[in-house]
Amino acid sequence: MSTLSKIDLKKTPQHIAIIMDGNGRWAKKQGEVRLFGHTSGVEAVREVLKGCVDMGVRYLTLYAFSTENWNRPKEEVDGLMNLMVETIANEVDELNSNNVRLRSIGDESKLPDACRNELAKAKNATYSNSGVDLILALNYSARWEMLNAVQNIAKKVERGEIKANAITKSSFENELCMNDVPDPELLIRTSGEYRLSNFLLWQIAYAELYFTDKLWPDFSREDLFKAVLDYQGRERRFGKVSEQLIN
Repeated sequence: MSTLSKIDLKKTPQHIAIIMDGNGRWAKKQGEVRLFGHTSGVEAVREVLKGCVDMGVRYLTLYAFSTENWNRPKEEVDGLMNLMVETIANEVDELNSNNVRLRSIGDESKLPDACRNELAKAKNATYSNSGVDLILALNYSARWEMLNAVQNIAKKVERGEIKANAITKSSFENELCMNDVPDPELLIRTSGEYRLSNFLLWQIAYAELYFTDKLWPDFSREDLFKAVLDYQGRERRFGKVSEQLIN
């Protein structure tokens, strides 16, 4: 029996977020430069996306490039930017064939022009698709996102559009990047690291966390199914006790 057949498709997470970690270490094991690992990781993205299509997952958010990643060696950063441009340009037909809409979050103003241009073209070309929303976190950090939200609200207070004591959880969330998307129910991190690395810190307050030793290029569709099956075996209480959920 396949792992997919064991999954209750009526109870799959609506939103899965993934920290794709381990490309560099994978490349080192192959005796290659780090960029080779990033290139190989593109196939894992394809597999996971197809897996989400198989399960009917509505949103998939991938941590593609953090604000801290600019601190990596220039050669690697330049290679990553070129890889993103090439990959985004080459994947539009595949996204359309799978009814996938491309979106992004993060401070795109800092990305190279070529990257922003290809991203804009791909978003426009896939805008009408309604199967899976593939959300790329590019030049993203949760601290940047929350600080940006606070600054936006502060400007509204200064302009007299809202009173400080009227700020609510909802008004704060409206200033976040994914204000029209439900919070992730499942967060996956590959490579055996047990950190959140400044990713969606507000949105994953009640997400189930799944860590695997698999390096990202080795993470397969089957691995995704195993993570979802593990998720379905957990009890999500949201502060309640088990008896309340049964009743």
